[in-house]
Amino acid sequence: MHTPGKKKIVNLFGSILSMLFITLIILLSFSLKWMLKTWANLSIDELIYHLKAPLEGTNNEMIIDYLRECLLPTLIIAMIIACIISFLCKKGKKYWKVLIGTGVVALVFLMISIYYTGNRLNISNYILGQLDESEFIENYYVNPQEVNITFPSNKKNLIYIFLESMETTYADKNHGGAFEENVIPELTELAQKNEDFSGDDTNLNGGLVMPGTTWTMGAMFGQTSGLPLNISIGANNMDTQSRFFPGIIALGDILKEEGYSQTLMLGSTAVFGGRELYFKEHGNYDIMDYDYALNNDWIPADYSVWWGYEDQKLFEFAKNRLIELSEQNCPFNLTMLTVDTHFEDGYECELCEDKFGSNQYANVMACSSKQVQKFIEWIQRQEFYKDTVIVISGDHLTMDSDFCENIEESYERKVYTTYINSAKKAGNTQRIYTTFDAFPTTLSAMGVDIEGNRLGLGTDLFSATPTLTEMIGTKEERGELNKKSTFLDDLAEIDEESESLIERENDTYTADIEIDSYKTNTNSLTVKINNLKGEINDIAGIEVAVWKEENQSDLQWIHLSKKIDGGYYADINMKYFGLKKGTYNLHFYIIREDKDAAFLGAAKAEVFDPLVNVEESSTEQKLLYK
Repeated sequence: MHTPGKKKIVNLFGSILSMLFITLIILLSFSLKWMLKTWANLSIDELIYHLKAPLEGTNNEMIIDYLRECLLPTLIIAMIIACIISFLCKKGKKYWKVLIGTGVVALVFLMISIYYTGNRLNISNYILGQLDESEFIENYYVNPQEVNITFPSNKKNLIYIFLESMETTYADKNHGGAFEENVIPELTELAQKNEDFSGDDTNLNGGLVMPGTTWTMGAMFGQTSGLPLNISIGANNMDTQSRFFPGIIALGDILKEEGYSQTLMLGSTAVFGGRELYFKEHGNYDIMDYDYALNNDWIPADYSVWWGYEDQKLFEFAKNRLIELSEQNCPFNLTMLTVDTHFEDGYECELCEDKFGSNQYANVMACSSKQVQKFIEWIQRQEFYKDTVIVISGDHLTMDSDFCENIEESYERKVYTTYINSAKKAGNTQRIYTTFDAFPTTLSAMGVDIEGNRLGLGTDLFSATPTLTEMIGTKEERGELNKKSTFLDDLAEIDEESESLIERENDTYTADIEIDSYKTNTNSLTVKINNLKGEINDIAGIEVAVWKEENQSDLQWIHLSKKIDGGYYADINMKYFGLKKGTYNLHFYIIREDKDAAFLGAAKAEVFDPLVNVEESSTEQKLLYK
């Protein structure tokens, strides 16, 4: 028989477990709602990518949004329930009825959320696909080593521009887009004057995005190898590997064999996601990324905006590189990746106009459209243009949370595509194609003849050979690519015992982040890091990125000093930001010896009513994390 004391302990323990269960259910329900809101038109393929992708190198603003929209309301509801239970308990009422009733309601709400999410993402088909082995890739894959690929005597140069998140969707409805007003009129004109494989149709046409190509590294891999980047590790964990699909032949391999000089230019860090590894291994590209720009004094040592440096600079650097390449005694391939149009909302540079009012993403897209057009016009004025093919392609569909939320479900979204100055002409029939088809089509545009007109999973769109999508249909192709492929796994040769991979998977840090109230007498914010846990022996320091403006144009990096007790702190002088009132963002990063930086956490702070009005001042910025 239980004593009264034991009974109270059992009841208390049961109540705590019940509350934790209810709280978890509520949090999961809010999380599902937030997920579908944050990633509009989310597919299960993209969901798996987001769940696997590491935090380093990504924009962490959404973490704050999650805490605000999911964790905060969950805690408020949980506290209200706890207060009701406590009140009933004091009154001697049977609070278990409320607790059980609340749990049932929460569980029903969660089941509804799961059912709705499952239908939206078609999870059941995905799970069945993972359980079902497919030989689709093995059956349709054309190994470039096994077909004749013949280059013309006068080899064409190649300029391949990957446009971050660029879709044909952004054009107006009169041109095949989904918007009332054309956000990308210059890109629309470029596609219509050149080749997007729309045949006699006046509407824009673009590539469909298949599973395994829905994020940047997957997209670049798919368009240059004709394969999906469906791998057994996190989608952006390829930088932990020593090899990147060593068993394949990609576009860069073919061009290298033909004596091409190859360059990859991008305004972010190339290591992220395995981009540097891939382009080094498959084509020995010269990598000119954000780190290269810093090390070669292209930008100031303290310069950092958005993901590194903006597209305005990328296009200017590319012009200089093209002049150098055109003076060499060999054909060249310059591959570029833009970044300003990355979700969420993009980066507004000084060239961006306020054409679409408060819709920042539309303004950024419009700005990108103009910059690309001016860059192409510059190329066309150069002597080397007559022997140069230009490919412009969106990498993947945008992951922005709300830019495409009002588009009709029946509208089929495609990435922007155009081929300029091609050596071959396309037919008059509109093609249905995927981004895999870019692999052989790019070579064909350069005047290359391909035996059978197919490479990888792609088809030469300048030929009359039907694409896989035209042969079997979009739905079936997606379904097959969602299934497991032993053939693809064998090509990937993933080393799941890689020390770097194991280290990353186990690499977590936790700490208490404290932000003191703004001190008006000193115009400062004091930040403190305590109870730091993790591999602390590897820590070289802690830095905090601070900014107020949405486009991070005022971003400053502040070093935190280490305290005797093992914590870290910094007094941030807000004069550096001109004492502007409002909400400031603070992102904390662990700087580690001989390793990538690790994201620690985020916070916000309010600056208000400074006692001293001073002119906006500046201080030397230190780039301490990238």
